[in-house]
Amino acid sequence: MTVHIAQLKAFVAVLDEGGFGAAADSLGVSQSAVSHSVAALERTLGTPVLLRQGGPRPTAFGERILAHARAAVAAAVAIEDLVARRDGVPSGAIRLAAPPSVCQGLLPGLLNRWRSDFPKVEITVFEGEDDEVADWLADSTVELAVLVDPPPGAGAVVGEDAFHALLRRDHPLAGEPSVSMADLADDAFLLSCGGCEPHIREVFRRGGVPFTPTHRIREMGTLLAMVRSGVGVTVVPGLTAAMIDTRLVLVPLDQRVTRRLVLTGPPGRPWHPAAEAIVDTVR
Repeated sequence: MTVHIAQLKAFVAVLDEGGFGAAADSLGVSQSAVSHSVAALERTLGTPVLLRQGGPRPTAFGERILAHARAAVAAAVAIEDLVARRDGVPSGAIRLAAPPSVCQGLLPGLLNRWRSDFPKVEITVFEGEDDEVADWLADSTVELAVLVDPPPGAGAVVGEDAFHALLRRDHPLAGEPSVSMADLADDAFLLSCGGCEPHIREVFRRGGVPFTPTHRIREMGTLLAMVRSGVGVTVVPGLTAAMIDTRLVLVPLDQRVTRRLVLTGPPGRPWHPAAEAIVDTVR
């Protein structure tokens, strides 16, 4: 039995792109070529790997081989790019994942810089919550990620982001140079559950205020809308400044809690050569 890398590339691309047509576009081949590659993979393995009705998704066996397929594709791409780098210029396609506030508040400047420094590297951004980003990096869905507070020694620090109170501009404390959690104790508290909860709990602990959120919100857009509507107040990372309008204001907290933002590649296996080059420039 011989499994070809083109078959695995097609299988992974169909799942990542959400369809055969989109996979063909991402791979630069025809849709029929993608269909033939997946069918050839299934004949080689002797079992289906994709369920095609209602949008492609892996079969039970397809799910079992998916992580291995991703690793094989990543290794093949890395070898191709090492060959292409013999002239000393990094090249290739890099998928980079980061939390929403990082995507909007930090990545635009970095992407402009990398576009200039690495003209032959194509970077595609994936936005996800903290835990999703870490999972995508671990299972080879992406080659680079900005992780929040990873273990020391991983990658390169791209920022240290302090948490702030987020208030309506007409809130009585909106004009203060800083506020404490005790100052906000009478307001309904809206908890962002997208990955910042440990940091927010630490803010409450340092402020000596009971942690009793009134509402738990996962989507940042919903959180901002509820604060704008006067439902309550919240605590968010400072990079959220890039996402708010003039009806909202960030106020520094007396209880200073920060998150460390680290750009890194996948743990426990070789990095894409272009990913290594990008992280090196940050270091």
